[in-house]
Parts: sequence; structure tokens; C-alpha cells
Amino acid sequence: MPNVTKPLPPILSDKHHDAPSAFTPESLLREARRQKGAESVAVPKVCLLDPDGDIVRQLRAEARARRHEGWVCYHTDMWVFDLDGHEIGVVGCAVGASFAVLVAEEMFASGCKLLISVTSSGQIMPQGAPPYFILIDRAWRDEGTSYHYLPPSDWSAAPEQLLSRLDGAFEGGPRVLTGATWTTDAPFRETEAAIAAARSRGILAVEMEAAALYAFAKARDRDVICLAHVTNQMGTIEGDFEKGEANGTADAMAVVSRIVTRLA
Repeated sequence: MPNVTKPLPPILSDKHHDAPSAFTPESLLREARRQKGAESVAVPKVCLLDPDGDIVRQLRAEARARRHEGWVCYHTDMWVFDLDGHEIGVVGCAVGASFAVLVAEEMFASGCKLLISVTSSGQIMPQGAPPYFILIDRAWRDEGTSYHYLPPSDWSAAPEQLLSRLDGAFEGGPRVLTGATWTTDAPFRETEAAIAAARSRGILAVEMEAAALYAFAKARDRDVICLAHVTNQMGTIEGDFEKGEANGTADAMAVVSRIVTRLA
């Protein structure tokens, strides 16, 4: 029988990673401004992704944030607030790899220079009782978006120059570990076999955005740092998903402040 080469699955076929995209965030934003009659106004140089939306809700409840009127993304609102003297733009509820990267592309096209993502995650390798944070140094690419930015590989890595500048940044604050996570597109398909495989790779937690954000960062030469806020054991115990004070926003903001101080 002749050897027959199987075609690649769609997620891997016809990808030309070095070729420019015909559809760009700049063109989308241009047309959005035209439709909305909005001026071109830069976003803050430091932006924050808040997939759970808890940070945005807390800031608004405390009347600490104002809407960024120049943010014309069709899918989200941006809120601007002060964090220890730094102006931060935050977008809430952009959950999942594709949504997070869509917003990230538009943030950087609008003037962002540093993007920080703080996402809830489930514990894989026990490191004590949640909640605590993980500074994600690499993420297992079990999602789709990263494969549009980089050729196939197992991991997406954080920008090394940013990680090195964060060495020792979290001493005396909320608990922050450094390690690997598993990025999935399908949280309700976290089977026992998949979890065991993740543990065998030394993965600490599972989340939904980091692998794609780090692939985008490498492909576009952008500064992106991802944190996993380990808040649960995937509902396997009673009383799970407790984040701490103000739904974990007090600790999250303390950690973000330390990152901004080192990197902004």
C-alpha cells in the first residue's frame, strides 16, 4: 500500500505565521471610531485584563473608575483608575483565549505598552489551600488561538526580560508562586486523565488565557504578564471558589501594584 500523508487538521493547516494579517486591529478601530463618531484617544500605557470582572465591579462600586470614552471595542468597555499613582485601563469579562487576545490586540493598537492579566484558575498541583497567585512562566497550549500566532509547540513562555525584573517583587505581600499552567478552551472537559497528565508535567493550575496571550506577546513583540489566581479545586470540595476580601480584589490589586512598580 502506498504511503498516504494525512492532511493536517484545520487548526494547524494553512498557517503562515510570518505573513501580515489582512484584517488588523487598527482597521477595525478606525471603522469603529467612524461609526461611533469617536475621537482617537490613547488608552493608558498599562492595561489590565480582568476575565472574572470582579476588579471592575469593585472599582465601580467604590466609584474609583471612569469609563474610557475613546475605547471603541465593539465587545467591551474599558475603565480607567489610579493605582498608586499609575493610570491603569481595565477591561472585564474577556474570558477565554480568543476573546483575551482580541482585546489585547486592540489595547496595544490603542497605545498600551504593558498588559497584565489576572484570571481565576483551578488548582492542579496542591500548593496549599487557595486562594493564592501564580506568576505564570509558561503555559501548556491546549487551546486554539496560540496556533494562529506561533508554530506548534507544547508551551508558550512569558517574556523572559519581564520575569527577570519581577524577581523578588512579591515578598511581604499576598502569596505568589512562579510556575506553569495549563490553558484550556473547555473547562468542563477537565477529565481525571487530563488532570493527571497535567500533574505529570508539573503544572500548578488550569486557566483559559495565558498560552494565547504569551503566543501573541512573542509574535507581536509585546510586553504581557499573566497571573493565575488559584481560587478553587474545580468544585470538588464544599465551600470552593472563595477568593478572599472583596472577592479577591484587594490581594489582586496588591499584586498588580507590585508588577506595575517594577515594569511600568
